[in-house]
Amino acid sequence: MITLKSAHELALMREAGRIVAEVLAEIRAAVAPGVTTADLEAIAGRIIVDEHGAIPSFKGYRGFPGMICASINEEIVHGIPGQRVLHEGDIFSVDVGAIYKGYHGDAATTVGVGQIDDESQRLMDVTAEALRIGIETARPGNWTSDISKAIEAYVKSQGLSVVREYTGHGIGRAMHEDPQIPNYYDPRIGARVRLRPGMTFALEPMVMVGNWRTRVLGDNWTVVTADGTRSAHFEHTVAVTKNGPEIMTRL
Repeated sequence: MITLKSAHELALMREAGRIVAEVLAEIRAAVAPGVTTADLEAIAGRIIVDEHGAIPSFKGYRGFPGMICASINEEIVHGIPGQRVLHEGDIFSVDVGAIYKGYHGDAATTVGVGQIDDESQRLMDVTAEALRIGIETARPGNWTSDISKAIEAYVKSQGLSVVREYTGHGIGRAMHEDPQIPNYYDPRIGARVRLRPGMTFALEPMVMVGNWRTRVLGDNWTVVTADGTRSAHFEHTVAVTKNGPEIMTRL
């Protein structure tokens, strides 16, 4: 069921989003060669739990063991934080969620570790722009499929691919609500849902240098590109308002 959020609910989601934005800002600043993904996980715990008394959305969700998803290079999403060390030239994707008074915020970013190659930088730039384009399309009267079309068209125009098995989604009292918002257009699905003020979504293009196929590693969580090429992931929680989209997960 798709719900329209009240002004009170949107205020709580803004606070959840602000907490997520704080985590991502500190993690971005901390990413460097020699840092472990456990070090970055600790930042999330300090900010979400110790400083704000909120709840990490991901910890324990369907058994996931971490507070962040920590994905490196060819890892697309759902990487488990631990003692892995970041190295010069890596790209690091971090996905964070927080629950504040029963409402979720969810966002992700990809960061270069030290000096990275031109292809990786372009991959990150294209993915970030795809998210911006998707958000700009989240306006009353448009359809969720318009978001999908806009993201896919831009990424394909840049010679890159979007993930098909993992999608954007509604968000609010649950981390994953209806509807799903794929990063590509499937005519068999059709226009799906017309956008109205009060709808809230997590939009999250995941883009690969190679083709769109993926596989899951033996930990049953970490999703990687099937061809071993690099991937980037950018995400914001967005509210549809009468004046256009509002990004709820930025400072």
